[in-house]
Amino acid sequence: MKKLFLLSSSWCISVFASVFANENRPNVILIFADDQGYGDLGCFGSTKIKTPNIDRIAKQGRKFTSFMVASPVCTPSRAALLTGCYPKRVGMHQHVLFPSSKKGLNPKEYTMADHFKSLGYATACFGKWHLGHHKEVLPTSHGFDTYFGIPYSNDMNHPDNKGKPKGGHAGMDILWADPESTLTKWKTPLFENEKIIELPVDQRTITRRCTQKSIDFIKANHKTPFFVYIPHSMPHIPLYVPDEVRDPDPQNAYFNTIEHIDTEVGRLLNTLDELNLTEKTYVIYTTDNGPWLSFRHHGGSAGPLRDGKGTTFEGGQRVPCVMRGPGITAGTECSNLMSTIDLLPTFASITGKSLPEGIKIDGVDASSLLTGDGNPPRSEFIYYTSRGEVEGIRQENWKLLIKKRKGKSPQDSEVFLFDLKKDLGERNNLASKKANFVSKMKNRMIQVDAEITKNARAPWFAE
Repeated sequence: MKKLFLLSSSWCISVFASVFANENRPNVILIFADDQGYGDLGCFGSTKIKTPNIDRIAKQGRKFTSFMVASPVCTPSRAALLTGCYPKRVGMHQHVLFPSSKKGLNPKEYTMADHFKSLGYATACFGKWHLGHHKEVLPTSHGFDTYFGIPYSNDMNHPDNKGKPKGGHAGMDILWADPESTLTKWKTPLFENEKIIELPVDQRTITRRCTQKSIDFIKANHKTPFFVYIPHSMPHIPLYVPDEVRDPDPQNAYFNTIEHIDTEVGRLLNTLDELNLTEKTYVIYTTDNGPWLSFRHHGGSAGPLRDGKGTTFEGGQRVPCVMRGPGITAGTECSNLMSTIDLLPTFASITGKSLPEGIKIDGVDASSLLTGDGNPPRSEFIYYTSRGEVEGIRQENWKLLIKKRKGKSPQDSEVFLFDLKKDLGERNNLASKKANFVSKMKNRMIQVDAEITKNARAPWFAE
C-alpha cells in the first residue's frame, strides 16, 4: 500500500529540484540485436549488407571496436547487460531459458531500468526479454513501466517448446520460402506487460511493431527523460521480414533481415530529429553475442574474428557497437576494452546518481571512453562459456583461453594465448612460448572466478 504524505515546503523544493534536474538529464535508447556478427554492419566492414542508418550513428558518434558481451549466448548476456554483472554473479550463467524453465532474473537485482526509473525517467522494453517468462520476472518487475515483445527466443514454442519445424539451414530455407510459416509452424507468444496478447506472434512484423511501440512511447514521453530498451528478436533464426520488403532468395535472408532492422533504426533516428531530441539522446546499437555460423546464410559473419556464437573466441563475444549522444565526438573510434557490463555504471555516472551501496557489480564507469578523455577504465575481462564455466581472461591485449577436452581431465585442457593487438583472428597460439605468463594469467582468472562464485546471488525460482 502506498503511503500518503502531507505537502510541505521542503517537499515542494525537492520536487522542483528534481524536475529541473530531469530537464538536463539525457534520454537513452539502447538497441540490442540478437545473434548479429561483428562483420554485419557497413561501418564494421560489411560490403554485402547496407546499413546506412546504423552507420549514421557511427558517423555522428563513436564506433567501439573492442566491445565485449559477458556470454556467448542470449540469456546470460542479457542478464549481464541489465545488471552490470558477470552472469554468474546473478545466477543467470547456465545457458538459456526455455518455455519450461522455472527461473528468471531475480527482481531484487538492481537493473539499468531501475536506475533510470529512480531518477524519474519513463522506462520501456520493446522486444525479446529472455530473462524469465513468469509474471514475477517479466520487465515490469525489473524497472520497466511497460513491456511489449516476446518472452524468449523466436525459435521457441509456448508452452513446452514442442512441435517445432525442421531446423538447420535447410529447414530455415523452407521457412523463408513460406512467410505464412510464422503463423502455421510456430507458437511463439507476444506479451503486453504480463499477458499474452497474440499466439503465435506474426514474426514478419515484430521488428517493425517493436519500433513503432518505441516511437509512440518516445512521442508520449518526449517532455520527460526516457529510457527505451529495444532488444530485437532478429536476426536470431527463424528469419522473417514484412512481405513487402522480403527478398524471396533464401541466400539473401540474413542480409534482408539486417537491412530491415536498419530501416527501423532509421525511423527511430528520424523521430528524434522531428522532436528536436537528437542532441540530448544517447543512442546505442549493439548485439547480445556473435553470429550463429552453423546456420550458414541464415547466420551472420564475424568478419576478421574467429568463430561465433556459443564460443569464447572473439567471434562469440566481441560484438559491433556504435554510440552517439551528448559529449561523444562525431566520427571517432575507440579501440579500448569495454563491455556491456560497463553500461550501467557508465550511465549512473552520466546521470549523476550513484548506484546503491552494498550491491557488488563487475562493470566499471566507462564514461571517459564515450568522450575520449581520460585513461581507459578497464584492462581486464573474464570469459565464461555458454554454460557458465570460466574459460579465459584478457589483460590489456593478451588473451588466455583454457578449454577442457571432452572426456579428458582438466590437466589435458587446450591452452591458448593470443596477442589480440597483432592477432585479432586468434590464429597464433603463443602459450608454449610464454609459460610463466600463462601461469600468472590463469591464477588471476581463477581468483576472479572464485570471488564471483563465493558472492554469487541467487536467481528467482518459481514455487
